[in-house]
Amino acid sequence: MRITITRPDDWHLHVRDGSVLPHVLAHTVRRFARAIIMPNLTPPIVHVADASAYRDRIRAALPAGAEFEPLMTLYLTDATSPNEIERAAEAPFVHAVKLYPAGATTNSAEGVTRLAHVYNVLEKMQRLGLPLLIHGEVTSRDVDVFDREKVFIDETLSKLVNEFPALRIVFEHISTREAADFVREAREGVAATITCHHLLYSRSAMFAGGLRPHYYCLPVLKREAHRQALIAAATSGNPRFFLGTDSAPHAREAKQSACGCAGVFTAHAGIELYAEVFEAAAALDRLQPFSSEFGADFYRLARNRDTLTLERKSWRVPESYPFGDSAVQPLRAGEQIQWQLVARNT
Repeated sequence: MRITITRPDDWHLHVRDGSVLPHVLAHTVRRFARAIIMPNLTPPIVHVADASAYRDRIRAALPAGAEFEPLMTLYLTDATSPNEIERAAEAPFVHAVKLYPAGATTNSAEGVTRLAHVYNVLEKMQRLGLPLLIHGEVTSRDVDVFDREKVFIDETLSKLVNEFPALRIVFEHISTREAADFVREAREGVAATITCHHLLYSRSAMFAGGLRPHYYCLPVLKREAHRQALIAAATSGNPRFFLGTDSAPHAREAKQSACGCAGVFTAHAGIELYAEVFEAAAALDRLQPFSSEFGADFYRLARNRDTLTLERKSWRVPESYPFGDSAVQPLRAGEQIQWQLVARNT
């Protein structure tokens, strides 16, 4: 069996920087026409000038002949100014601003400590139509790690959505039934990305036969009931939900350590894994809107015109891929994926 879909976009992606950048980028550009690039480098991408320079590095790292557009974002800090937001809105290559609660995930130490510190920035974003992308978890040690997304909805996101009624918001990499319900019922202008790993696995995958660090991500995988709710949202045909892999590579030794990094590398099969989910849900006809249409519409960009063809033909994932001077272990390393990319047509 084969299916042909409009070439998709990835609305949440980490490509890192430096010597690893060409290695991880090659996987994405083979599948996706565009991607929203996360700004949590060290140091983070906090100014338009930073985003421009990072974009140049990404474009320089593209494989020869590749057609790919990096869509840049800024990293929101307590010190971000409304003037910088004006510059971002005027820059054609900046498409959003990312909110990391301080300490929530990888390289988030310089994130927002209190929303009150950035209300003037959010007001400016609302007036200029610049989307806010949110890592939606609280960071209090008093809150169980499996409850942090739900508590963020109750204590922060619901208030934010109401206080800024015209602010366009993407609740990124949602992982719970509560998040799916919130987005489905929210006011206009609220959307969410869903990763393939949150659709494919529950938290049991992290502990199958032992501790499996390559399934560790933030937000962490949740119970099976939450996974089923995410599948229902992704395959529903609701335009509020669209593809965002959150592919987040780390060197294998950084994952397999006493304090392993959070992040799952999925760019090597960034559309094929979603095809597995949609086929299992008898919803292959809805894969194209989810992956190729709804995100572009939300970001007010033209849909892509070229196509990809996928074939239902299993292939074995390598144990690792190059990652600078090291290696990155992909999801399903040494195992099978049921769909294979066989053609790209322009």
